[in-house]
Amino acid sequence: MAKINPHYSKLGSGYLFPEIARRTRSFLSEHPDATVMRLGIGDTTEAIPGPILEGIREATDKLGSPRTYSGYGDSEGQMPLREALSNHYHGFGVDVPAGDIWISDGAKSDSANIQSIFATDNVVAVQDPAYPVYVDSQVMSGRTGPAVDGCYEGLVYMPCTEDNGFFPELPDRKVDLIYICSPNNPTGAVATHEQLKMFVDYAIENRAIILFDSAYAAFIQDDTLPRSIYAIEGARTCAIEISSFSKYAGFTGVRLGWTIVPEELVAEGTSPGEVKALWTRRQNTFFNGASNVVQGGGLAALSDEGLAACRMLTTYYMENAAIIQEGLDRVGITTFGGKNAPYVWMKNPNGLDSWTFFDKLLGECHVVGTPGAGFGPSGEGYFRLSAFGHRDHVKTAVASITSNLKLG
Repeated sequence: MAKINPHYSKLGSGYLFPEIARRTRSFLSEHPDATVMRLGIGDTTEAIPGPILEGIREATDKLGSPRTYSGYGDSEGQMPLREALSNHYHGFGVDVPAGDIWISDGAKSDSANIQSIFATDNVVAVQDPAYPVYVDSQVMSGRTGPAVDGCYEGLVYMPCTEDNGFFPELPDRKVDLIYICSPNNPTGAVATHEQLKMFVDYAIENRAIILFDSAYAAFIQDDTLPRSIYAIEGARTCAIEISSFSKYAGFTGVRLGWTIVPEELVAEGTSPGEVKALWTRRQNTFFNGASNVVQGGGLAALSDEGLAACRMLTTYYMENAAIIQEGLDRVGITTFGGKNAPYVWMKNPNGLDSWTFFDKLLGECHVVGTPGAGFGPSGEGYFRLSAFGHRDHVKTAVASITSNLKLG
């Protein structure tokens, strides 16, 4: 008799964002005349810039002729794109050889898939709050026990709080895999060189590996902050970096990302090159490579003209973040983030729990955000608003909050 994976039953009743959608649909069914403004999910809204679309068109046109047609490509990705990414990193002072870069269909899938090359008895530590895929994929793979009071047994939570500036202290025990996201989703905090060096030193000492999500690096406005874990000395021996075209090039629906596994990377009991070879085998077995058409768009996004257009996109969204933050500050709500990341992290007024505040914001202001509790236990009492949205919608949502939210 066929059996299902029992670990799925440990998960909550629904993934965070479908639950938000369910509650929003329920509200609209009861208030059919209401217009809901969505500042919840981090989905880009502005058009893909022309130079990048031209790259996609050119790659598409090549499929129309036997002379230029391409079928299966390297599962690692097209070398011109990998070389362009290597040059991009070099542009902000980080050395990443093209041969260490794998092109994928996005950072989310790689964040989950990368764990398959590591033993299931590894102890995993995650920033808390954290993007849900880091935790849920560990649960599905059988690395955790059941959830008790919102925390999965066997998982090490590293609280990110107001007191520590939303960047965690080192684990209080030996762990094997460490998920870090900077700029952080959901808090908007960005790690400093000193903070990342602390984790790199810990990883080297404990033969741990850092899984570093830099999907929002393009939004960092402060040039003194690191955009890559490899800006830290020693990181190439202990860190894997995962990143994405989704947010800065508008590829959330197009799907393109990359993962860096350095030749020097070692895990406990391995030599340089072994972890890299495992990831190569995993990708060759389970993945036929990202769309060749989309890779054409990625290559165009890394051209001088493409990068300039992408900077205009990131500037637009960061201006949205400033509008949100200024509006919340004006009515006395404490906010964080929003300076180097496209998310504003806010403290719920009057000590409300996250889902109660979700319903309150939706009911009184017709605005949808993301409850902090959906990102982990340390997110309780907080709320995330996304800067991804059309400017007029963002302004309307902020005006509704400042006018209609009852704070008394």
